[in-house]
Amino acid sequence: MWSSPYAWRGLVAVVLGLIAVVWPGITVGALVILFAVNCFMSAGNDAAVAFRGDRAGPVVGRLLLAFVSLTAGVTALVWPGITALALAVWIAIWAVVAGLFEVGFGFRRGAPAGNRAMWILSGLATLAFGVVLAVRPDVGVLTLATLFGFYAIVYGVSALVTAAHTAPRTQPDRNQDEGSPQWT
Repeated sequence: MWSSPYAWRGLVAVVLGLIAVVWPGITVGALVILFAVNCFMSAGNDAAVAFRGDRAGPVVGRLLLAFVSLTAGVTALVWPGITALALAVWIAIWAVVAGLFEVGFGFRRGAPAGNRAMWILSGLATLAFGVVLAVRPDVGVLTLATLFGFYAIVYGVSALVTAAHTAPRTQPDRNQDEGSPQWT
């Protein structure tokens, strides 16, 4: 079972899920740090690409982009709380827009009634999630970390079960005596 990528993915997901549920604040902090690291890597990449250009226009544009990424990374580390709130607001906006589209998909013609109902229900749930998160992003970001933790645990257990069910079964060789050792 442990040779399956599902098993390792499931184990990592369960561990990360437990960490997120037990320490949601640390999870949010880690997410902010990962965002800052991503900004720093992007800034370095943009600066390296800028100096490979042979014209001034792309060089200036890439250096400006590198500066913006560097500034975003420093801001995330200096003010992690504001960064976490901005992340929550961004997710809230995404959820409201996605929820509206999902509700809209429920009213399209030609789809079976059951599919349309599921689009509308999931859209309303996504929309409600976005509105609640927009109203209280301070509480929402910790709730997001906790919900992510529960999701990761469920996903991890599911992956472990899948790995157990798809693992090759070893069966004894029928050509050998049951009492003799099996050398392969």
